[in-house]
Amino acid sequence: MKYTIDELGFYGEFGGAFIPELLQKNVMELRENYLKIMETEDFQKEYKRLLKDYVGRPSPLYLARRLSEYYGTKIYLKREDLNHTGSHKINNTIGQILLAKAMGKTRIIAETGAGQHGVATATVAALAGLECVVYMGEVDIKRQAPNVARMKMLGAEVRPAKSGSKTLKDATNEAIRDWINHPKDTHYIIGSVVGPHPYPDMVARFQSVISEEMKWQLLEQTGRDFPDRIVACIGGGSNAAGAYFHFLDNAAVELVSVEAGGLGIDTGQSAATSVLGSKGVIHASMTKLMQDKDGQIIEPYSISAGLDYPGIGPLHAHLIETGRSKVLTANDDEALRAGYLLTRLEGIIPALESAHALAGLEKIDFQPNEVTVVNLSGRGDKDLETYLLNG
Repeated sequence: MKYTIDELGFYGEFGGAFIPELLQKNVMELRENYLKIMETEDFQKEYKRLLKDYVGRPSPLYLARRLSEYYGTKIYLKREDLNHTGSHKINNTIGQILLAKAMGKTRIIAETGAGQHGVATATVAALAGLECVVYMGEVDIKRQAPNVARMKMLGAEVRPAKSGSKTLKDATNEAIRDWINHPKDTHYIIGSVVGPHPYPDMVARFQSVISEEMKWQLLEQTGRDFPDRIVACIGGGSNAAGAYFHFLDNAAVELVSVEAGGLGIDTGQSAATSVLGSKGVIHASMTKLMQDKDGQIIEPYSISAGLDYPGIGPLHAHLIETGRSKVLTANDDEALRAGYLLTRLEGIIPALESAHALAGLEKIDFQPNEVTVVNLSGRGDKDLETYLLNG
């Protein structure tokens, strides 16, 4: 089974670039240049230097002893929360800002839900001295106020998306409109493994540093360079794509993707795309999405702004469809409990997105000698108000 992208940008039957004519030039320019630029010695040297000296990589692989004892197994946390800006998002934005500069772009746009990608984009735009506009749903602007303040302090303009559910989907729509109107000078830094080809592949490659490090860290700590299981949350799914990347062809590694169940799958207030969704096109990619019988998008809901998206990346749609990854669902209350559990047992406050992955642990039958890695995609200070209101 092939889990990498083909020459047309498909993972099996998912992916591609279903784009309006007005976006054709932008997307083709990126498609023709991204690998050429990324594979040069100069790009790799600068990318690795910034990951080490600016981002603070490698991120630790931490054996969570009390959490392991609680579940009767060995649980390691890949500490992406310790990166500069507080999540895995910076791995991708560092790569894309270098790409944008190499392509002569002078203006950066992005979409954000939880705000972590917006902060990471504003950070690298400041580092590169480029203009930056971040689109964010009005609802998310209110519930993620600390990250909005950070973006503004970093010099980015935060533009509210006021249509639809006023969350991540709508912010993405606004960013795409902006890109259509500014084709020459603007690079759109997409934050997840979604969108038209080459974005899903490009973002996965930048995030693959997570699993690359995991291999040698596991070898160092366990004597073996692969775990029995990797658990990660998925909305669009960039953190999961990065954690899975170097293990996709290793059948000995179980891949577990945890989606946001919201108030419950049957409540109409959920973001469990793999359960509630069907094949269709969203944001220029063929994937699985939540839609009605007329193909209109059903608004998602999750307590976690970063998982509040009606689709999943085409790689994840392919992994789920082929049975390569197992999907679990965690409701809001389960994620909150799991976030508090990690906080009280290990002194680590996880982002609500990561808390969904941790909630998945309750639904797994562990063996004592198994090694499970949970990708702790972000830190929870942005979600403190939500934790405290619901704790």
